[in-house]
Amino acid sequence: MINPSKEKHKPLKGSILKEDLIMKIAVVAANGKAGQLIVKEALAQGLDVTAIVRHTNHSLAQRVIEKDLFDLTRDDLAGFDAVVDAFGAWTPETLPLHSSSLKHLCDTLSGTKVRLLVVGGAGSLYTDKTHTLQLVDTPDFPSAFKPLATAMGKALTELRSRSDVNWTYISPAADFQADGGRTGSYILTGEELTLNSRGESVISYADFALAMIDEIVKGSHIKERISVVRK
Repeated sequence: MINPSKEKHKPLKGSILKEDLIMKIAVVAANGKAGQLIVKEALAQGLDVTAIVRHTNHSLAQRVIEKDLFDLTRDDLAGFDAVVDAFGAWTPETLPLHSSSLKHLCDTLSGTKVRLLVVGGAGSLYTDKTHTLQLVDTPDFPSAFKPLATAMGKALTELRSRSDVNWTYISPAADFQADGGRTGSYILTGEELTLNSRGESVISYADFALAMIDEIVKGSHIKERISVVRK
């Protein structure tokens, strides 16, 4: 397990370089709430961003690929340093898409150096040090969210079997707030549900986006699940 650590950040004035080139990332489902904020944070930190959307782009990305996730090819994703999977499905009939969409992205990136970073869920976080009880299986977990948490947990389990992809799965805190502000700081941890000093498990989409871009830049947790909570 990763030892929790506090990280403070502010937007960089210059570009983030990798081998003397600006890092290039693609954000799948860039029109979604999480996707838009990830694009915004990436641009603020000087990355080169391509939005991948099914319909008209609403993000600020420099480039756009209008294509369904399931139609993406190896050529579409070639040349990026990282691909962010911000795909979400919420209705009962579409929940299996969490697994099938992630499988398609993995198959497309298989054997390449392109990193795959996934906007994950909190339900699969462990509540004990023995990693035998997940948050979704605790008595107080809201029943309305169990199908979604179960579907996302299944996708994570399948992702863990992929040794051919440089993946990182990032879980938010239990209370994932779409409209929360950007504080510019967070606590980075690992497989276990972590509370902040106020006993909260909460993070905003904006601070989650910051953590996502930090992980893209640092590349510290290949083939690992990490999680973040507000400081």
